[in-house]
Amino acid sequence: MLTFNKKSYTKLLIIFVALFILGASFLGGAFFGYKNRPAMERVLNVMGQNPPPAYQTVDFNLFWDVWSRVEDKFVDKSKIDRKNMVYGAISGLVASLKDPYTEFMPPVQSKQFQEDVRGFFEGIGAEIGVRKGLITIISPLKDSPAERVGLKAGDKILKINDTSTANLMLDEAVRLIRGPKGTEVTLIIARDSFDKTKEFKIIRDTIKVFALTTEKKSDGIFVIKLNHFSENAGFEFRKAVQEFYLSNSKKLILDLRNNPGGYLMVAVDIAGWFLSSTEIVARERFADGSEEVYRSKGYRLLQDVPMVVLINEGSASASEIVAGALRDIRGVKLIGTKTFGKGSVQEVVALSDGSSLKVTIAKWLTPKGTEINGTGLEPDIKVEPPKEEEQDPKKDLIMDKGIEVLRGL
Repeated sequence: MLTFNKKSYTKLLIIFVALFILGASFLGGAFFGYKNRPAMERVLNVMGQNPPPAYQTVDFNLFWDVWSRVEDKFVDKSKIDRKNMVYGAISGLVASLKDPYTEFMPPVQSKQFQEDVRGFFEGIGAEIGVRKGLITIISPLKDSPAERVGLKAGDKILKINDTSTANLMLDEAVRLIRGPKGTEVTLIIARDSFDKTKEFKIIRDTIKVFALTTEKKSDGIFVIKLNHFSENAGFEFRKAVQEFYLSNSKKLILDLRNNPGGYLMVAVDIAGWFLSSTEIVARERFADGSEEVYRSKGYRLLQDVPMVVLINEGSASASEIVAGALRDIRGVKLIGTKTFGKGSVQEVVALSDGSSLKVTIAKWLTPKGTEINGTGLEPDIKVEPPKEEEQDPKKDLIMDKGIEVLRGL
């Protein structure tokens, strides 16, 4: 006959619970350790497995071999800064991709980038990019030091102070041009209309990027000049729409000249004032050929308003997305000159020490599938600006053409 020993049962139960807790702790620790394993292990895909074939041809030991030899043999030990060595290695890795918009940003540059997109920083007030391998001004911001000294979209920067821009990374060029308010930077500029390069001395200032400005013209025409797709641009555009209706205007000019772009989702939001909710604003095409589609939010208050869009070589990125969507879907006329052609998508990844990685993950296409990157958008009505020496600052030929076309609608 079986007897029940309460004391023995309790002891067995305690042992079982303890073993269960130990086992759960081990499995939890193993999972946590796997999720937080060193980045090198995640890259090599180790943990008891063979590395992917693509990695088998790469000798990662070479990197550590060079590192140890530098540590051992470099004559000036005081100049060995291991953090800078890591940053330099990462920057070199990213630079090898030869994509001007994929860049590693150490903490200081990362902070500057965040200030840019928020619309407040110190510098000369010019958006720069890379065109045909040259550091190029995409657009000077309105009323900025860059605009006041006469810099223009398309200007090629050959030197920054005493530093040649040949083989200079975009983020390094930005760092050299930036600086505290009141300090001076000298740029050597090449321009198609110049017989030879010219020197521009610019006093840096605090740059506040105003998202947009508005103006009421005669004949019921209203102008919204959108300067940047910054964080607050969507909110400012909403106020501009209200101002348009309160002014009793009937027709609209959307001026995207010298707008270097900004946040994609802000561009999608603003496009929603012109399009129904079923319409595509932009398409992202990824490396594997897959696409993600961004659709209008369908505010539609400006959907039936007669309008034109003004563009030039300083219209880039999100500006090209909005202009392309309005032309593809509504048949809106683009007036001016060919846009910059910056149609790639960057994702900003925050890293553990305050640095960040901005990496190109896709290309933008217009709703009808036109690829923007490297080609830009051709205007429907081309308006060539006069040569520099023939320009009249009181005349705006592209704006005049926009008004003329609207009067006929």
